[in-house]
Amino acid sequence: MAAVSVTEPLCEPCGYDAKFKVEVYVKKPLMPIHLSSIQVGMEMLCLCSQLDLLIRAQVHQFQEQLKQDSSPVESDSFQRQGAEIIDRMYLCLDHLPKPLPQLEDYLDAVGLSTMFPRVEVYLIHGSPVDMLENPTMDDYFPHIGKLNQLLVLSQQLEDDVRHLGSHKYIAHQLAVVYQVLSSFRGILPLSILKRDIEANFKQLKMSLVTEEGSKVEPQLPAYYVSWLLGITHRVISSVSSLPEELTEPLSPPMAFISSLT
Repeated sequence: MAAVSVTEPLCEPCGYDAKFKVEVYVKKPLMPIHLSSIQVGMEMLCLCSQLDLLIRAQVHQFQEQLKQDSSPVESDSFQRQGAEIIDRMYLCLDHLPKPLPQLEDYLDAVGLSTMFPRVEVYLIHGSPVDMLENPTMDDYFPHIGKLNQLLVLSQQLEDDVRHLGSHKYIAHQLAVVYQVLSSFRGILPLSILKRDIEANFKQLKMSLVTEEGSKVEPQLPAYYVSWLLGITHRVISSVSSLPEELTEPLSPPMAFISSLT
């Protein structure tokens, strides 16, 4: 069998013919899906949230460019992602009864333009701009993030107190929970917990001090184990029950979802 020279191509590449072009719909479902008017509203809420965060990120980039004496320029990533989100909004409208409303008219009718004024301005003028006053939805994601952080930290602290063989870092964990509690202002149940921690923290920390060179792992006395489990239980219950004091920053989307149903 004759050897093939490595310097010779095994085949010649074919020229491209546009008639063989294949359209690829990566972000479209394989099967047709019909959304109810409620589902359309929920999807629009999510898309407006995504576009609003994208606009805010681009505005922040504008501000950084101005600080460096550069002319504000929209990033290619912003333009691409913004266009994708708007395309998805129009696809959502296709699920509504005929005649289909204009996108801006739909957002006005359901109240999303009030919740996301940056989105409304972007749809009308095509430019990302910031608001003179912060829209109510600006507090939504930071507040959700703080609630989740407080819940997860308290659950982890409770689990560590129950199951770890060493309580060496328990005081540090409690201090982190206290810092998150302190970020919530004017909420009575959390303020009471905060004062309770202030009153007991130094003594709890001292109870974990061991003699220099000791190989004994620090353990909380039974009293502080019981007290700390009571604190974590109260934090977890307060956050999980979502009292009115904790849900006020969440009221715009909650009211919107209620209006859909």
